[in-house]
Amino acid sequence: MLKVGIVGGTGYTGVELLRLLAQHPGVELTAITSRTEAGMPVARLFPNLRGHVDLAFSEPSIEVLGACDVVFFATPHGVAMKQAQELLDRGVRIIDLAADFRLTDIAVFEQWYGMPHGATTILAESVYGLPEMNRAAIKAARVVGNPGCYPTAVQLGFLPLLKAGLVDPAHLVADAKSGVSGAGRKAEVHALFSEAAESFRAYGVSGHRHLPEISQGLARMTSGKVGLTFVPHLLPMIRGIHATLYARLTKDAGDLQKLFEETYASEPFVDVMPAGSLPETRSVKGANTCRIAVYRPQGGDTVVVLSVIDNLVKGAAGQAVQNMNIMFDLPETAGLTQIALLP
Repeated sequence: MLKVGIVGGTGYTGVELLRLLAQHPGVELTAITSRTEAGMPVARLFPNLRGHVDLAFSEPSIEVLGACDVVFFATPHGVAMKQAQELLDRGVRIIDLAADFRLTDIAVFEQWYGMPHGATTILAESVYGLPEMNRAAIKAARVVGNPGCYPTAVQLGFLPLLKAGLVDPAHLVADAKSGVSGAGRKAEVHALFSEAAESFRAYGVSGHRHLPEISQGLARMTSGKVGLTFVPHLLPMIRGIHATLYARLTKDAGDLQKLFEETYASEPFVDVMPAGSLPETRSVKGANTCRIAVYRPQGGDTVVVLSVIDNLVKGAAGQAVQNMNIMFDLPETAGLTQIALLP
């Protein structure tokens, strides 16, 4: 049994990790840390875990975390980089759900996150944790930077087109929408019910932190220069991301449906839907699944891809567990076979 620790277990990604790991057949939850809630039983804060998680929150002790096989950081940006080296020195492998180990360019990280990077040596060896792109590297990694939610939906949607060299990589558009839980479990005016309900708006139009992460991933899929227009929107719902992606064909595309189906034929968590389908966010709620549909409207030179995920599962905690399974040579689907919730 893998001994697993979670640093920062009180946020939405933290409780989602707990929900998934509590059902994982190869995992023993060893430590769940929170400085503010230390001593409180986890099930008191998250009653859905009653009868499944018997631990209490604890202080982030290096002695306790250092006895784990793997530690997840479900913390704000800048936390994992400060604690990673001590854990690595003790042989612990790390999966960070924040941005500390996602971006390879230190200057880009510091520009977008407004802080110096405190673990550049570790960053140099870290692996970007999108399994559909980096499975072999993830398997051997000591440190994985778990992708963001928007970047997961967008990259999986564009990947078949860019890998096949069918579209102009300099003119890509991602029009993406997210539920309010994407903002995290904190008190902010824009996330209040009376502010977000019955409304719909764009944000981060001039620049969003996920833009450089998405651009970095797309650039790895193609030899051409990547130009991306990324516009996120806030939807009045709790979970889910819907990304509508646009790309301009540069050559005969052939059968796009077949291309997508063949690209993801062996991927357990990417579902290419039948031609003419319209994937819905509710079809992936609670599941580690990305559902994709591809269109070529009116037979023109523009390809439209629809990509939906649950931002807390495939966009965060579920993908992190998927990465853990790969790193420790467990069945990739272990603990992740939950069916989406309907209605």
